[in-house]
Order: sequence, then C-alpha cells, then structure tokens
Amino acid sequence: MSSPFLKQVFNKDKTFRPKRKFEPGTQRFELHKRAQASLNAGLDLRLAVQLPPGEELNDWVAVHVVDFFNRINLIYGTISDGCTEQSCPVMSGGPKYEYRWQDEHRFRKPTALSAPRYMDLLMDWVEVQINNEDIFPTNVGTPFPKSFLQAARKILSRLFRVFVHVYIHHFDRIAQMGSEAHVNTCYKHFYYFVTEFGLIDTKELEPLKDMTARMCR
Repeated sequence: MSSPFLKQVFNKDKTFRPKRKFEPGTQRFELHKRAQASLNAGLDLRLAVQLPPGEELNDWVAVHVVDFFNRINLIYGTISDGCTEQSCPVMSGGPKYEYRWQDEHRFRKPTALSAPRYMDLLMDWVEVQINNEDIFPTNVGTPFPKSFLQAARKILSRLFRVFVHVYIHHFDRIAQMGSEAHVNTCYKHFYYFVTEFGLIDTKELEPLKDMTARMCR
C-alpha cells in the first residue's frame, strides 16, 4: 500500500477535496493513529475495525468517517478527469442503479444529475457535515449529539455510492494505474467497518454484492 508508485498515484494534487486532519494531541488524533497503524500493519481488517477496549463508539465512528472521506475523496480524485458530463451523464452503478441527489437546500426532491455533478455536491456536503462542530465536535468533553450515528450512517451510505460508481464505471482506469490493490484494501476496510457496526443497510450494499462476496470472504 505504501509503494512509491502508489504514493505518486494517490498524491495530494489529485485529492478531490482538501483533507480534514485531526489535531495532534487530541484523543481523536490518537484513535486516528491507532486505526492507521492497524491498517498499515496488514492485520486482519475484520479485527482492525473492532472497537478498541475502553473507547467510545462515537469517537471510533467519527475518526473512521473522516478517514474514509479522505480516502474515497482521493480515490475519486485519481479518476475524476475521466468522469465527465459526456462519459457519465447519469450518476449510476450500472444499468440497474441510479442515484439521485437530494439535500436540505437546493435539491429538495431527488434529482437526476451527472456523476461529476453528483460527486461535487456529495463531497461538498460531506465536508460541511464533518466540519460542523455540532455534529462532529472536536473539543474533548464536548458530547456528540444524539443524532450523530444517524448522521454518520447517511454520510457513509452516500460515500459507498462513490465506490459503486468507481468500481462499475472506472475500474479499468484504476487497473491501468496499477492501483487496484490499494482501492480494494480501502473498500474492504470500509465494508468491514460499516458491517461491523451496522452503519449501512444491506439493501444499499446490493450493487457490489457479488464483488464483495469474492473479495471479503
């Protein structure tokens, strides 16, 4: 995962959005480091996602939501120049699945959009959520809102759609860059995490069901 080639492929210039970082010295930064160390050590990802003893679930979920946003953001950034209004006029995962955008402001009803437009709105929306102190408090001692896990579920289910679109419509590009192992590891980590804590409905996971069965045995 840390070969020079992959670092070149997944470099900061390709990031679709600026990365959200954790403040050094905070409890979340320590959890973030622990999660990263588990991932980089090549441990069993099923074990790596489990809640560490003595830690709060909300803290563990918050750290992973931000990490997954950063990684998925980066993965999409590597193929975004090939995901255009012309190549992807519909945000979809093959002929069976179409994703429509809805938010609290401009798109009150589910609206059909091109994939790049959908991704743009999605990344902006997630960034606003994770930078909102009322949803993702960063100060030690500030409690999470009661609706936190519900908000995290919504973010993760929408980020999953990026994997769906990338795997079904752009995987040839990922393979061409020789970075499929990295993307697969990111996906497996994400999948094991959301299923460990029941953060995405099984129905939402359906588009990649066959691939997941092969990859996550």
